[in-house]
Amino acid sequence: MQRKELTAKGKATRRRIVEGAAELLRVQGVGSVTLDDVMARTSTSKSQLFHYFPDGKDELLLAVARFEAEQVLEDQQPYLGRLDSWEDWRRWRDVVVARYEAQGDTCPLGSLFLQVGRSTPGARAIVVELMRQWQESLAAGIRATRANSGAEAGADVDARAAALLAAIQGGVSILLSTGRSDHLRAALDQGIADLRRDLDPAPAATPR
Repeated sequence: MQRKELTAKGKATRRRIVEGAAELLRVQGVGSVTLDDVMARTSTSKSQLFHYFPDGKDELLLAVARFEAEQVLEDQQPYLGRLDSWEDWRRWRDVVVARYEAQGDTCPLGSLFLQVGRSTPGARAIVVELMRQWQESLAAGIRATRANSGAEAGADVDARAAALLAAIQGGVSILLSTGRSDHLRAALDQGIADLRRDLDPAPAATPR
């Protein structure tokens, strides 16, 4: 059954529920948060909650997962959206490292997917869209930097962006396992240095 389009007020209420649930889940963990907790945190009645999330907790968790995925990209702005100089790449690198260091050895998005099932269609779609947008932003940055540097088209931009994204995810996985960001820092520094060797006429230098 097709659901009715929400009004502006309805969208605001739904977002308030999602953001409130996200805050609870980060603090208490996915397994310990109940719908009653969400209702109390967001001053929402049971009828309101099920109006916006008819399928209950699993639907709410997917909405929170989508919100957390959006935050991954939002936290990298404004630098992710304007990667057209090596200084912007350095600043973006610092923002990414700082974000994941602050997150520590827990991942809200990963915890949510464990609860709802990473392989469920909704969860998989969220991951696919997150990675698509992230890779496209990196590829756009590589193209902009190449244009500004005057370098000739050479390396496969999409492949470079994919490799850089894979390196980040590997570094983050190790951070989640060990609590250490050394590998994430090294992956980003090496990825940017490789880009610079391809695009900058001057010898590449590893950022900081």
